[in-house]
Amino acid sequence: MAEALRVVGRPVPRLDGFEKVTGRARYTVDLVVPGMAHGAILRSPVPRARILAIDASRAERMPGVVAVLTAADLRDIDPYYGQLVRDRPLIAIDEVRYAGEPVAAVAALDPATAQEALERIEVAYDELPPVLDLDAALAGGAPRVHARRPAGAPPEAEGNICFHARVARGDPEAALAGAAHTFEHTFVFPMVYHYAMEPHAVVAAADGPAVTVWTSAQHPFLVRADLARMFGRALEQVRVVVPYVGGGFGSKSYTKLEPLAVALARKAGRPVRVALSVAEACLTTRRHAARVVLRTGVDRDGRLVARVATSWLDTGAYADNGPRVTARAARRVLGGYRCPHVRSDAYAVYTNTVPAGSFRAIGAPQTIWACEVQMDLIAQALGLDPVEFRARNLGRRGEALLDGERPLDADLEAGLRRVAAAIGWGHPASPRTGRGLAVGITDAGAEPVASAIVRLHADGSASVHESSTELGQGVRTVLAQIAAEALALPVERVGVVASDTAGTPYDRSTGASRSTTVMGLAVQAACQEVRAQLAEAAAAALGAGAASLCFEAGRIRAPDGREIAYGDAVRAFFGGPGGELIGRGYVRGGGRWAPPPLFWEVGWGGAEVAVDDETGQVRVARYASLADVGIAVNPPLAEGQDEGAAMMGLGHTLFEALRYEAGQLQNGNLVDYRVPLADDLPALETGLVEDHNGPGAHGVKGMGEGAINPVAPAVTTALARACGVVVTELPLTPERVWRALRRARAQQAVSAG
Repeated sequence: MAEALRVVGRPVPRLDGFEKVTGRARYTVDLVVPGMAHGAILRSPVPRARILAIDASRAERMPGVVAVLTAADLRDIDPYYGQLVRDRPLIAIDEVRYAGEPVAAVAALDPATAQEALERIEVAYDELPPVLDLDAALAGGAPRVHARRPAGAPPEAEGNICFHARVARGDPEAALAGAAHTFEHTFVFPMVYHYAMEPHAVVAAADGPAVTVWTSAQHPFLVRADLARMFGRALEQVRVVVPYVGGGFGSKSYTKLEPLAVALARKAGRPVRVALSVAEACLTTRRHAARVVLRTGVDRDGRLVARVATSWLDTGAYADNGPRVTARAARRVLGGYRCPHVRSDAYAVYTNTVPAGSFRAIGAPQTIWACEVQMDLIAQALGLDPVEFRARNLGRRGEALLDGERPLDADLEAGLRRVAAAIGWGHPASPRTGRGLAVGITDAGAEPVASAIVRLHADGSASVHESSTELGQGVRTVLAQIAAEALALPVERVGVVASDTAGTPYDRSTGASRSTTVMGLAVQAACQEVRAQLAEAAAAALGAGAASLCFEAGRIRAPDGREIAYGDAVRAFFGGPGGELIGRGYVRGGGRWAPPPLFWEVGWGGAEVAVDDETGQVRVARYASLADVGIAVNPPLAEGQDEGAAMMGLGHTLFEALRYEAGQLQNGNLVDYRVPLADDLPALETGLVEDHNGPGAHGVKGMGEGAINPVAPAVTTALARACGVVVTELPLTPERVWRALRRARAQQAVSAG
């Protein structure tokens, strides 16, 4: 790691075991439930149509088919779901709104029979004119994706507008009119696929009133709530179990495949497994495409005076988490800069395409890219160094950038200068090579609601019961470490129980970089309650005052040197060979968590880029990433999260985009959808800012999303310095860059002539 990226606050010793544990994981390769059938989904071939009739009789008569599900089977339930706007049916009802929407589903004794049965289902469609992009959806007289207002839709939603969010302060129009310099730019961001290694998969059982699902969900309790409402069950009748999940990045946030699997299992009268292919996962959720228009004014000293932002986000056929993404985009487009006059409007827009939802750092990669590239363009126009221009305008630690916000808890300028030093800013670059950098700051949208239970057993080991989903990010390792430190136990003596709504307590969700911060506090509080009970038990056994005892490595020592092991103290308390002490920990909203956000997630990035003038090929030679984490509970895991996020950002910067033609997704598979390969990866340096000033245990802040945000602007501005061309549409494919270079040369020739 480059020394330039080392930012260390006041020294604090590492907590016990924090550098030794890499995690113990048992991964579920497949899940088989006795009597289980296999599900398959028939999907619409057209982007928009009325369903005139469905004939499933030939499929139902096939040997080995146990059930065929259509909209006719949903009359006794509420078939619609959605986190804020309940507009998505578990299977198409009367109308299909995108190519790939489920129209029917089959359960059969084996996967091959299920797939064959799909071919025997006949569907009659009356095709309707679709709206396939933002321009078509927003045009006057455009067909409405949803003719009727869905449940939960805000009153201001009109036409194809699903949701509108505004952030405002001062009088930006007047300030723009009086600014010394004004700038306007438009930026276009593509649809992007999450590319989790495990596609969505669910096993569902509906046995009388009881419903059980085993699923790859990030938010098991929110899925439980949706299933209970939709199928008319009490919460205690619905059980959601989440084994280890093979990646999520937001693709498995909220409810996705679970209602369809439950409805199919209910009709089949037996458990049903529905596992999507990658191509089907591409038809389930994606990141929002966006168009961002920024108008910014600065004074004669190069200080921002006004910014007006308009962001249009393509939320697809259904809202999913689009309203929250839109609300985050409205704030995040403003960056971490002082600006006395702002207005930011963000709109989620329905189109007849795959629904868009949560994706790592929701609403930020689209808008921070626009904000940071424009900051470079303004600096260039004013003849200012981009680092100094940013430093002149960045907010300071302890300063609230907008009324009602939590003050900044990071030194934005210090991090920027360290990243600049790491990429050699200010030193000569090689020919056709450029350097760029960016600051990404997001208002963590985590909700501070979590609970944990810790059980100290009669052998002195401990179990942590919590419901943060393990997605490969290492949350169970980190929570085991927090518990081990709080209990003064070797970390090997602490186990973490998998998410299961029947046995692990409520957690709002796994996302928004919240688990280590919010759930970590709940675990720590539960451990403290156990430790207080243990102190009383040991004090009685040793005949000493509880406050005088010393806890270390699973043993308790009195001032006179006498000791007792944890397990012996537990057994002495219960007067027998068994028993356990139980502690509870809660995190609730309000109080310390106000005002929002819970914390600021900050990432800085710097890139060195080379470009081939003849082909437009862009190569990122090196990249430096810096994350403000408060404290790294597990440094290798933290650095791995930061590196993974940065490389994910490299994907949508250079390669990734879901492509539509005539309403059909063209590259929804692992062959045609281009992501970074090993040969594409730059020399990567990562660093962690550890100032111990976060709201979590030991001063931790959430991380893992911040590093994705600076990549696109850092690479885009580095490319501009390498070849003199600013490209304002992603990804920076060779063809797009080549065409931009040719246009620039043609304009130069005209000017010279």
